[in-house]
Amino acid sequence: MTDAGVAESIRRGMADCSPAERKVARVLLSAYPSAGFETVARLAERAGVSGPTVLRFVHRLGYRGFPDFQEALRHDLDERSASPLRILASRPPIDGEPQTLRDRAAAITAGTVQRTFAEVSTHDLERCVELISQASGSVVIAGGRYSNLLGRVLSLHLEQLRPRVRMLADQPSARAAMVEDLGRRDVVVLFDYRRYEEPTLRLARLARERHAALVLFTDTFLSPIASEAEVVLASETAAPSPFDALTPALALIETVVAGCFERLGDAAVDRMARADRAAADLGLY
Repeated sequence: MTDAGVAESIRRGMADCSPAERKVARVLLSAYPSAGFETVARLAERAGVSGPTVLRFVHRLGYRGFPDFQEALRHDLDERSASPLRILASRPPIDGEPQTLRDRAAAITAGTVQRTFAEVSTHDLERCVELISQASGSVVIAGGRYSNLLGRVLSLHLEQLRPRVRMLADQPSARAAMVEDLGRRDVVVLFDYRRYEEPTLRLARLARERHAALVLFTDTFLSPIASEAEVVLASETAAPSPFDALTPALALIETVVAGCFERLGDAAVDRMARADRAAADLGLY
């Protein structure tokens, strides 16, 4: 097993599973984590497979058996709701000679970014670029208390490359109108990280009801929105502070922006040139 959460491990493992085992994975992800605490027989019934298929699936993920899998789920639940103070309390002591802050931060940050890119799905990354760059409607972006900052970074870049890129409005009536206008030509990009926020989940479900494509940026413990999303881009969270790292998520955002720029080609360059001329005409710079 890796440092990823159980849900992310299930999602990654689906590619190597048999069709019957993938049914188990889908049931687990669609009702995560509660489905994992059911009996083997009940989970098998829900997935429409046999009990041995459930056991083969958890063995394929690297667990010794179903009790071991459920113990990992309990640990995962604790990690998914961990506050900065709990993260600090559970951090292991540093072995050996004390490192400088610079060296410690460099080692942790480099490792977190490297693991993020090693584990991110190439298919999901390319599909994210395709959805955002080719959407014939709007690209609507939203996040939570802190993750809204990540959404703002993505929005500021994308609006230079293509039209109809919007952050979800803060004002309630404007937000409701934007959600009501969503349709199958639109793409909704959501940011949701552990201590996941219920309003963001409700937004995801409303977007899917209106047949908009849904892209999710989250952590490796996986937001509940993962079961609703067409694309999931998960990043690791280890940081030199008690707070979850934003650097890996920013690296993924920059990669998506680079992909959109390449995909849009001359259209993006022309839009940037027109924006520069408009800014000069307005005396903005």
